[in-house]
Amino acid sequence: MFKSGYIAILGAPNVGKSTLLNALLGAKLSIVCDKPQTTRQKFLGIVHHKEGQLLFLDTPGLHQAHKRLNQLMVDAAKSAIEEADLIYYMVDPKAPTQADFGFIQEIEAKNKNYFLLINKIDKTDKLDLLPFVDAWRKKCKAKEIFLISALGSDGIQEILNQSPQYLPEGPAYFPEDQITNRDMRYLASEIIREKLFHLTSDEIPYSLAVVIEEYKEETKINRIAATIFVEKESQKPIVVGRGGAVLKKVGQAAREELEKLCDKKVFLSLFVKVVKDWTKKESVLKELGY
Repeated sequence: MFKSGYIAILGAPNVGKSTLLNALLGAKLSIVCDKPQTTRQKFLGIVHHKEGQLLFLDTPGLHQAHKRLNQLMVDAAKSAIEEADLIYYMVDPKAPTQADFGFIQEIEAKNKNYFLLINKIDKTDKLDLLPFVDAWRKKCKAKEIFLISALGSDGIQEILNQSPQYLPEGPAYFPEDQITNRDMRYLASEIIREKLFHLTSDEIPYSLAVVIEEYKEETKINRIAATIFVEKESQKPIVVGRGGAVLKKVGQAAREELEKLCDKKVFLSLFVKVVKDWTKKESVLKELGY
């Protein structure tokens, strides 16, 4: 009996959702950063299992939203609950919080099957994990509880093997050589944004967006032109850097990763544009695909 269905990966910001998706896929497609709220939109990753096709939805972190952009991010995460046949709820190895309880109750209210994944066990003493597991067992109705390290891929195969039984019978929706439904324009914009997260100061990344203006595939080279949006004039020189140093580093790091992904040379042009308070403007957010 072949199974296929959607599995939503939910949890607080910076809990390791994108790292888990990359581990499940065996490839780095979802961007990763140690800053919270890196993921802004749902991202589909496809795993071809011997018992079925698992369609994973990486989602933005569940958090208290203030800006309109953040509200849309949380809405995207919660909408994944509706779509999902199974949910992975990820937590850090610590005692359950009230926020966690609130989101767990939303999942249970919709009668959704879910796994609880306690992540980052490689950073925690094994004896300390036992009380956390006991506390969670008393507070939630998860079908399975797994102790994992998404970064080290510990426990990943066990999760994959247990998941098909909770999915409906169905066909393979995607061919076996496809691991995402996102195109290269989207992946390029996310790779550039990831490098900006790593190379700019703490507050700047949350005011950034990347738009691919041109993506031209030639025989020996791909030519990509991207515009980086910032919210304030004062942010532009920070992103560009003295003598263009920051932008050059972003461009080099993004180009190297894109060349590995495309398996060919990439010519990447980056530009910076100020769009005042874009994270709060509904019209601009729609134009940017949020």
